[in-house]
Amino acid sequence: MKKHIYIYSPSSAVRDKASFKRGVKRLEALGHEVEVDEAALAKYQRFAGDDETRLAAIGRAAASGADVALISRGGYGLTRILPAINYKALAKAVDRGTRFVGLSDFTALQLALLAKTGAVSWAGPALGEDFGVPGEPDDIMEACFDDLISGQGEGTGWTLPKPKPSAAINSIAKGDRKTGATGTFGIKDAVLWGGNLAVLASLTGTPYMPAVKGGILFIEDVGEHPYRVERILTHLLHAGVLAQQKAVIFGQFTNYKLVPGYDSGFNLQGVADWLQNRIKAKVLTGLPFGHVATKVLLPVGAKISLVVEERDAFLLWGHQHQHAH
Repeated sequence: MKKHIYIYSPSSAVRDKASFKRGVKRLEALGHEVEVDEAALAKYQRFAGDDETRLAAIGRAAASGADVALISRGGYGLTRILPAINYKALAKAVDRGTRFVGLSDFTALQLALLAKTGAVSWAGPALGEDFGVPGEPDDIMEACFDDLISGQGEGTGWTLPKPKPSAAINSIAKGDRKTGATGTFGIKDAVLWGGNLAVLASLTGTPYMPAVKGGILFIEDVGEHPYRVERILTHLLHAGVLAQQKAVIFGQFTNYKLVPGYDSGFNLQGVADWLQNRIKAKVLTGLPFGHVATKVLLPVGAKISLVVEERDAFLLWGHQHQHAH
């Protein structure tokens, strides 16, 4: 099914031109019509063009009429231009059928769009790091992307990691609840939201942070040691954000190193267990999303259901309307 895909760069400059070109060729090989924004390869400092250039690119993506507006890459650059983005134009594009897809720094635009308009966007791949890899792109990512653009996607599932006892350093009492296998439960009609943890937390206290109550929050990050992940979560905890959620789902946290002998068992699972002891919401781990090859696509701002049966977890959204009102 041939679709129109618009490629633009709202954040950092494209460094790997080869992966950019491979990504475009891959999407074309899948039968799609790929339109590349005029400033997609622009560079100013570390950005894909100055602020005005990137704002104009976002505007062109919204006006493109494309089935999918896909970012070239993440990086940094969206939080500084959030006040100047035309959210109504983006929401109108969503209503007309354009699906905005991306991750990482793109979390800022996705959450701002949700906060300002309630429009749904998609946490998913970027052109270079996902479609532009040497060799074959990840088949699960590609299948999920195909589900999205063909309108077939109705949900995703994964196997929860086996619960491992985290180190005593993170235990506050023998009655600690562990994340992982949680029996059978379900949550219906909850707004799914989240994305990159550091970017999300940076929006706290601003007009661009969605006030989601009774939601399902998913998080991922790259290059953040578990103590830094815990510090960010502590910030969201103290700000009252986490207490308002029905579930918090850890995606993939990658590219960090534990310090042998110093961290002494302080790890990401311990952070998840620590969080579970401080909020009523269910804390789950292992969601295949983040700065990894195998990533699912998730509707940010859509009302979904979460079903857990022992170690099988499912996020179900059916044929979602583009708006989550």
